[in-house]
Amino acid sequence: MFDSQCDLAALVYEGDQDPDEMLRGFASDLKAGGYRVAGLVQIGHHCVDAPRLSAMLVDTGEELQLFQDLGACATGCRLDVGQLLDAGARVASAIDQGADLVIINRFGRQEREGKGLSFLVERALSADIPVVIAVPSHRFADWIRFADGMSVRLRCDRKILDAWWNSVIARNAGLARPDHRTVREVIK
Repeated sequence: MFDSQCDLAALVYEGDQDPDEMLRGFASDLKAGGYRVAGLVQIGHHCVDAPRLSAMLVDTGEELQLFQDLGACATGCRLDVGQLLDAGARVASAIDQGADLVIINRFGRQEREGKGLSFLVERALSADIPVVIAVPSHRFADWIRFADGMSVRLRCDRKILDAWWNSVIARNAGLARPDHRTVREVIK
């Protein structure tokens, strides 16, 4: 069962879709509208395709390297978990400083195992901050287990993402407008 009124959204994408570009544009547009957006958006693709994978901190625009250089003959994923967790700590700090939305780059193997950036979902939702996360279609069942079914499924389409955000804003009218305090700040 999916809650269409949910502040937790899974942007479900297929292998031929690029959720990263969409999320970067979405974050940029929201920031231009005065919203405080925190999170991390991937630049590049997975381990096999992009041994120089990086991600962008949404709030600052800073690019961070997420891969270890294991040499040309190395096999397997080269994700530098330490770098990922450092990036996660910086996003957590941005959440604590107040945000209107948190974007998490991917629900990957680390997050499926309860590691990686999974702690940011709980941290943001505990602070009443909506979250959108890119979820590959082949991991959606794992995502539903992780989210305990409390997520809205969005197709990887900018109009659908915008419609979800507009419904979040409408539900929180007066609380999440860019010229006012965040939901978390009002509750405190």
